[in-house]
Amino acid sequence: MTRWAMSAASLGVALGAIGCHTPAPPPGPPAWQTVFDDTTLGGAVLSAWGTGPEDVYVVGGPLGDSGYPAVAVHYDGSAWTRLSPGGTSSFWWVSGSGAEDVWMVGENGRMTHWDGAAFVDHPPLTTATVWGVWAASPTDAWAVGGTPEGGTAQPNDLVLHWDGASWTQQTLPGTPLGRSLNKVWGTASDDLYAVGESGTIWHRKGTTWALETNPATSNLLTVYGCGATDVYAVGGQDVLHSSGDGTWTQVAVTLGNSVNGVTCGAGGEVLLVGYGGLKQRLVNGKWINEFALEPYSDLHGSWADGDGAFWTAGGDFASPAVAGKARDAVIARYGAGTVTTLTP
Repeated sequence: MTRWAMSAASLGVALGAIGCHTPAPPPGPPAWQTVFDDTTLGGAVLSAWGTGPEDVYVVGGPLGDSGYPAVAVHYDGSAWTRLSPGGTSSFWWVSGSGAEDVWMVGENGRMTHWDGAAFVDHPPLTTATVWGVWAASPTDAWAVGGTPEGGTAQPNDLVLHWDGASWTQQTLPGTPLGRSLNKVWGTASDDLYAVGESGTIWHRKGTTWALETNPATSNLLTVYGCGATDVYAVGGQDVLHSSGDGTWTQVAVTLGNSVNGVTCGAGGEVLLVGYGGLKQRLVNGKWINEFALEPYSDLHGSWADGDGAFWTAGGDFASPAVAGKARDAVIARYGAGTVTTLTP
């Protein structure tokens, strides 16, 4: 393992504050706010996660553009800090079980842990991209990955498990499907979902994984639930819902573009995000289309902070890599009041 930042005493090197500590204004009506839209991070951002409104992480990277490092920034409720995880392999997802247990995963099998003071890169178990991670506790985390369109000739059907000491690859039942798995989420390790290419949905009940049939034809990119009986899986033009009984149905929502991410917020609200600034919220059983509101950029991942606000991350993550050209990164928030913007 490689320790990139050794301790909190090295924060002057590992962390660079951006923005200033200004008092938050009185809360106003909920609205979308573009917190950051610029190329100065050196890469697009793809995922947001945290433990609450005063502990938010956003990650990403150059996605093949040479000359730029991986991206990780943190918001403490007052100011933004640029973290220094090291390396050039981009992060595709961030999640954890607490402020001292944060996983950032991505290209080339990258598995990086942040304990609030230092980064540790764990030895990769695959050359493929690890697209998603979810943690139940510091001794129980799951990650998934693969090689899109690589079939059985490339690393695929990847499910990895952390037991507090090391990561190991898990074997799914049956003949390998040769499909990339893109995200993982659950209420516990014995109630866990992994989604991926060709509408693939694996469900782990107890200690057994089983494929669940569904009407999706798209590459499913994200799975997230408001609870064990209220689970969503999305990708392309597919928005699926399950009550946890193994049955999946299409949700009646008209999309203005392809959907990439889904998350659940307070009171069972749901947020969909996608290309071209797709933003649709489910509130009291009705979908609110906010496509016409900024930001208009491609959005990849979303997260709810537990206090009524949604965060989303995106930017220029879909175009081919161009050496020496930094990608645009976009961070946005929906909620009451405003938060400190991340200064370029």
